[in-house]
Amino acid sequence: MPQIPYHEMLLTMTKFRHLSFLLGFCTMLLGCTTAEKIQKQPREPIIALALGGGGAKGFAHIGVIKVLESHGIKPKIVTGTSAGSFVGSIYASGKTPYQLQQIAYQLKESDLRDLTFSRQGFLIGQKLQDYINAQVDNKPIQQFPIRFAAVATRLDNGQKVDFIRGNTGQAVRASCSIPNVFIPARIGGVDYVDGGLVSPIPVKTAKDMGADIVIAVDISARPTGTKNTASNMWGLLDQTINIMGQQSIQDELKYANIVIRPRVDHIGVMDLNVANQAIIEGEKATQSQLKQIDAAIAQFKHSPAAYMPAPKAKF
Repeated sequence: MPQIPYHEMLLTMTKFRHLSFLLGFCTMLLGCTTAEKIQKQPREPIIALALGGGGAKGFAHIGVIKVLESHGIKPKIVTGTSAGSFVGSIYASGKTPYQLQQIAYQLKESDLRDLTFSRQGFLIGQKLQDYINAQVDNKPIQQFPIRFAAVATRLDNGQKVDFIRGNTGQAVRASCSIPNVFIPARIGGVDYVDGGLVSPIPVKTAKDMGADIVIAVDISARPTGTKNTASNMWGLLDQTINIMGQQSIQDELKYANIVIRPRVDHIGVMDLNVANQAIIEGEKATQSQLKQIDAAIAQFKHSPAAYMPAPKAKF
């Protein structure tokens, strides 16, 4: 067998090394290109649900949630004021829309009513707190699978407070404590009242928590003057909720991408026996907005924000 000259062998080895280097360089280049493509794919938007207050009208929130989930839309953030915090906390704790519906059907006025005689109000609020904690399996807010905030108002300075951790029942109780109806909720030595005074539909809170798209649910109703509010305490409560926060609702809603308005004006604040009707109204109102929601999601995916990291929460 003829022997290959040394200089030819050296030349062959050099060529082999060059070829190996070239192949390695191409592989690296291809890898970079692939990574670059992955980074350039639009991310899914962070969708938040901002639920407004309105007593038993809040059952409509359940209908909204049912339709959104059936359409494949599950929010990563839920914020709630008053009745919105009531429904929102239970949902964010991991309950399904079906479970929410069953809870609504079984809820009785006696589950929440703890009357007292006080200059500060005629409902204590402890039963409401205990009820919520039972429904969320006593989980604190920070352990929820969906990020959640209950909005309340500090009584001493009128500032908005977003409860994003701690005792869930306490936070919801604070958010629902309508002045002169509920005794203010005391947490850490501070008294809190209804969040509707400062943030009737907590859209700004949802934005501060890092939402790209906010779906707001407005169940508020302007006072009509047709009800005799002095006839019973629930009529008074209904009118109080209607009046509270009307000035700031529009200020919140201008930050929302979608506003859903179930037709629940005819439902009283403690009309617990019409939960099914309110849920249906929530479903109908959401069905009518699905095209707009899909359009908002599609628009986001074609925007520069979709190619950037998710916004950082302010708290």
